[in-house]
Amino acid sequence: MVKNILSLISIVVLLFLLDSSTFTLPEYQQALILQFGKVQGDPVTRAGLHWKVPFVQEVRYFDKRILQWDGERGEIPTKDKKFIWVDTTARWRIHDALLFYKAVRDIPNAILRMGTILDGVTKDTVSSFNLIEAVRNSNNILEDIRHNRSEAEKRQLSDSSDTTMDELTTDVESIQTGREKLSELISSRARRELESFGIAIIDVQLRSIAYKEVVEQKVYHRMISEREKIATKIRSSGKGEEAKIVGQLNLKLKQIESEAYRKAQTIKGRAEAEAAEIFAGALKADPAYFEFIKTLDAYKKTLKDRGEFILSTDNAFLKLLKRGG
Repeated sequence: MVKNILSLISIVVLLFLLDSSTFTLPEYQQALILQFGKVQGDPVTRAGLHWKVPFVQEVRYFDKRILQWDGERGEIPTKDKKFIWVDTTARWRIHDALLFYKAVRDIPNAILRMGTILDGVTKDTVSSFNLIEAVRNSNNILEDIRHNRSEAEKRQLSDSSDTTMDELTTDVESIQTGREKLSELISSRARRELESFGIAIIDVQLRSIAYKEVVEQKVYHRMISEREKIATKIRSSGKGEEAKIVGQLNLKLKQIESEAYRKAQTIKGRAEAEAAEIFAGALKADPAYFEFIKTLDAYKKTLKDRGEFILSTDNAFLKLLKRGG
């Protein structure tokens, strides 16, 4: 019985020693082996089962995955003296666990150190450029304006006195660097400064940019005023083009009507001449018929609105009527 108990105790002690002598490293982690607070050997990066001295050595785990850092919203003056709120975010990872442990010990301390460095780098970089460089990423809007002006000129919808597109082009400032390049500059500088901490910066992004509340409404009103001024100019230009097109249409219409009237009168004159020629030929062939027609015309004009006439019985005007009687 005693032997069985001793065997059981031996097995438990052996299992305990075995458990204290090994550790399992997941795929997403790396580890340092510490002995009395001092690092022993190189970082352990291979996943699986590993050995350590029981009771004397301990294991400190560090993440190998890509981590997220979110900065605090900070006020930064730009080169053109405009105060803005800038919110940044970054992706990073621990590339050297030994350097990381010696420099910052753990992730909470690393977050604090990164915040100090990234905020400083962001402020120095953004303040070296005008606001437009942090807002826009390309000059596509200027290219679109120039393209639209070119198309309008091809369609002859603008003349040399129309400066609307020129005003639009000069109103939109051209950029030289852009938001994406600014992010790359911040990332590059932060990467150099944090490399000695065992931290690898993957990228830094300007998540949001906003004016201070005290000037935001003024900026909005100024932007609205400028847009309304340009819109009024465009509408005025459109009205001028409309009047020009309507004038051209009216001129073309009058030309068509004049030409149609001329052709109609020519055809009508030819028809009347041909009718007169036919009529004259008919009258020449039968003079009595001519006299008959003329007398009927005289009756039509004379007797149309009158009921009574006083004429002598031998009046020639009544000859045709007497003949009918």
